[in-house]
Amino acid sequence: MKIVTHTINDTKIAEVISSDNVINSIEDGSDLVGSLYYQDFDKIIIHETNITPDFFDLKNGMAGEILQKFSNYRVRLAIVGDFSKYESKSVHAFISESNKGKQINFVTSQSEAIKALSAK
Repeated sequence: MKIVTHTINDTKIAEVISSDNVINSIEDGSDLVGSLYYQDFDKIIIHETNITPDFFDLKNGMAGEILQKFSNYRVRLAIVGDFSKYESKSVHAFISESNKGKQINFVTSQSEAIKALSAK
């Protein structure tokens, strides 16, 4: 795993780059947010391809618990990916609701993620 720092108008954004899954469990999500928070990042980009597909099965509660950790630390998150492959109406409703706020955003590109996280 590699962390790339984007600095936009004095805003530091960490982008997680990896060829493997970074989040396979609730503990992985907690470790990631904690580690980056203590490295002085409060805005993070992660790619959907680095998150276990189980995250998008809302029935198991993984997404809720992980995203609650981000909220508790007041760390904003942008998840970059193609979410059209998820057929669940509840996943699409969850993504739509999340995108109405600023805490968690689901976007289709790195540039969208940077724009969302650098907005005040």
